[in-house]
Amino acid sequence: MTATLTTDSPAQAAPTDRIPVAVLGATGSVGQRFVQLLEHHPWFRLHEVVASQRSAGKTYANAADWRLDTLLPETAAALNVKSLGDALESRLVFSGLDSSVAGEAEDDYANRGCAVLSNSKNHRMDADVPLLLAEINADHLAAIEKQRARRRGFIVTNSNCSTMGLALAIAPIEKRWGIEQLHVTTMQAVSGAGYNGVSSLAILDNVIPYIGGEEEKIESEPRKILGHWDGNRFIDAPLRISAQTNRVPTIDGHLMTISLRMRDRDFDLAAIREALESFEGEPQRLRLPSAPKKPIHYIDAPDRPQPRLDRDRERGMSVSVGRLRPCPLLDIRMVALVHNTIRGAAGAALLNAELLSAKNLL
Repeated sequence: MTATLTTDSPAQAAPTDRIPVAVLGATGSVGQRFVQLLEHHPWFRLHEVVASQRSAGKTYANAADWRLDTLLPETAAALNVKSLGDALESRLVFSGLDSSVAGEAEDDYANRGCAVLSNSKNHRMDADVPLLLAEINADHLAAIEKQRARRRGFIVTNSNCSTMGLALAIAPIEKRWGIEQLHVTTMQAVSGAGYNGVSSLAILDNVIPYIGGEEEKIESEPRKILGHWDGNRFIDAPLRISAQTNRVPTIDGHLMTISLRMRDRDFDLAAIREALESFEGEPQRLRLPSAPKKPIHYIDAPDRPQPRLDRDRERGMSVSVGRLRPCPLLDIRMVALVHNTIRGAAGAALLNAELLSAKNLL
């Protein structure tokens, strides 16, 4: 599938026709967010929805227990749900599948020639699969050529939702000064566990200091994102990360406290703040439709960022940072916030697809 691009300016570098796309796991929480974000997308149009066998054959309106705060799009509501494994007309596929089925299904569609943009964990650490955070490591897309040597299509993955916020918040610091070690504690919203993921009696008046597999992801994924592709394999960034994760009674928005030690000790807080506020990447230079104008918003207030007040900045696609100050154990500490189901999930995959389209990689 090749998107024909106009070339007048980066802002106009859009496909001349909206590209038809499919959503795998369309009835789940991430799948619903994909459907929501695609409703008015200028480059892509929702053409097919795919879910489990029990939903197959129903209209999407009857199969999806719609839980988002906007109305179910009429065009999506009328689509007939296909079963996972069915042939697709779309060559661009967004995957919101649960990890229990995502690995095999995404391989299957990539082998059939699809470009699979995945939110699942299964292929994130594969040797030739980009773990893409569009503002940071667009050059990692070079690995697609190697991946295509073993199958017709390819897979590009998002990071873990907390990793997304962490990696964006520290990328300007890693780029300019380098990071030697980092400790992060997350306070993660219940939406990250899916609609039925945490019972109300378990989370109300409570904090759960364990989320299965999350600490391992946060300790490994940023190293791949901030590393580099050497033409044959990914080389991890040489930072050490220690993570502790907690589930808290917030609906959306993962908050994290971060302390880190720099490699280059010649720094000051004003320069770090300036690096955060001025940071931009390929999505901003190309003016991609889902890209935030500013990937990082620094909030100069002693009690911010907060999930309820700051998670929806730039349609949920930016990361908010605040409370930058010295750390008595390491060098600096700060607080970061990411909207976990938009920037940390479906929105990030959509932005990744826009970057692929703008670079003629679809």
